[in-house]
Formats: sequence, C-alpha cells, structure tokens
Amino acid sequence: MNDNDSRSPVPGRTAPAPQPFRHLPGAPDSPVILHVPHSSRTIPDHVRPGITLDDAALEAELDHITDAHTAQIAAAAVARCAAAPWRFVNGLSRLVVDPERFPDEREEMLSVGMGAVYTRTTHGEELRPSAYDGQHLLDTYFHPYAAAMTDAVAERLAAVGRAVIVDVHSYPTVRLPYELHGDGPRPPICLGRDAFHTPDALLSHAQKAFARFGGTGIDSPFRGTYVPLRHYGRDPRVTALMIEIRRDVYMTEPGGPYGPGLDALADALAELADGTGTS
Repeated sequence: MNDNDSRSPVPGRTAPAPQPFRHLPGAPDSPVILHVPHSSRTIPDHVRPGITLDDAALEAELDHITDAHTAQIAAAAVARCAAAPWRFVNGLSRLVVDPERFPDEREEMLSVGMGAVYTRTTHGEELRPSAYDGQHLLDTYFHPYAAAMTDAVAERLAAVGRAVIVDVHSYPTVRLPYELHGDGPRPPICLGRDAFHTPDALLSHAQKAFARFGGTGIDSPFRGTYVPLRHYGRDPRVTALMIEIRRDVYMTEPGGPYGPGLDALADALAELADGTGTS
C-alpha cells in the first residue's frame, strides 16, 4: 500500500482491504528501501484470543519483543537524506506474524517456539498452545507482506537497476532467553550480513556511519539480513544489510521512551542511505 495512493475503487467492484503495512515512496532514483518489520505493538482484536497471556503479561512481552521507535528512526532519517529512501513498515506486532522468519522447517527459531507464528515468549513461556495452527495468520498476514515486499524490490530493480535493503532493528542490552546466538559481544551497533547479498562496500559504509556510537560489531548477537525469497541467493542486484541498535543507545528499557540518541541514529542512518544510494 502506498500512502499517497488516492485512487478510487472501480465502480461495481469491492475495494481491497487496506493492508497492515505501508510502502512509503522515496526519491524515484533511490535504490534504498528502509525495512522496519518489528516496530509496532498492534495486535488485531480477532488475533488477541489466540494468545494465552493475560493483558499485563502481554504488555510486558511487547516491551521485550518490540523494536520500539525504529519506525521513528527511519522516518527521521528520511527527512535528513539528500535523496529520500523508500520505506516498508510493518503496522502489526511480530506477535501476529514475524515477516522475517521462514514460514516452514527451514526456520531455526522454531526450536524456541518463535517461527513465523510464535508459540513461546522471549522468556520461554507459552504465548500460544504448542499445537496452535497458524496457517490462517500466514495466509492473512505473512504471505501478503512477503509478496508486497517482493514487489517493492522489483520496483527498485525496474527503476534503477538495483535494490538496497537496510533492515532497521533494535535489541536489548541484556540477553533474553530466546536468543540462540546471544553469548557473544553485544556492541552498540550490530551489523547483520549475508554472504551473497552484503558486499564489502555496503558493510564499510555502515561501519563508518555508525562508528560514533562506540563501535560496531558483525553478526553478534544477531546475524543475517532480509531478502525476499524470489531474489535470495540468486540476484546480486539485490543487496542487504541489517542494522541492530542496542536499545540503551537511544531509549529506556524495556519498552520505554526514546531519548536524544534517536536523532543521532537518524543522522547515521541517513548518512548510510545517501552513501549507499549514490555508490
């Protein structure tokens, strides 16, 4: 969905339901897509009964699992860019579906109940029954999201011949029990890369842009990055990098307000987007 899309439905046809994600336009010649998948706390009313936590426990879980204020960081970065990047922003909590997981047995996070549809919390407690059938959530939310993100990448390829996906995330200062690879360093900025889709130049741009926060690390405590499956491991025109921001850099944990660090992060993200978009 595009925020400036004001087209009326064709007479006699039912207008499509609005999608719970936003594909926000940038400069026509920008290849950069800022992808913000985990910033929302929103859970639709019809999804809530499938979650076994009471309201207080659910709010606490949202504090831990949500990449709070990352949508604001991306929006502030766009305002600072010479050539505005495009944005793809999830409007629902990852407790509905996690659009960055594999929807099948390829997903390693299934081992802790956190595949595309979570059944366990960040602390290993029941979120949904273990036998929960999440197919309706995949059909309603996961697959449309994946298709729209694939289309967004295809649009950049058609327009400028390449696409650069910058995944914007955050992570807690102290390791949470669900983390499979959380025993390594927890730098202020973690850069997640992919062997095929993350060129050295993109990684170098990010290391330079985010150096001001006290150092960057690579693939610890989180690794990899998001690329639509149509292009994954196949299309070198699609490059990608994950930015994981340690939450104490810009906010009160868990789930609290942001501070002045948000503006500095927006400056760094804008520097990365401008440098990547022109190189």
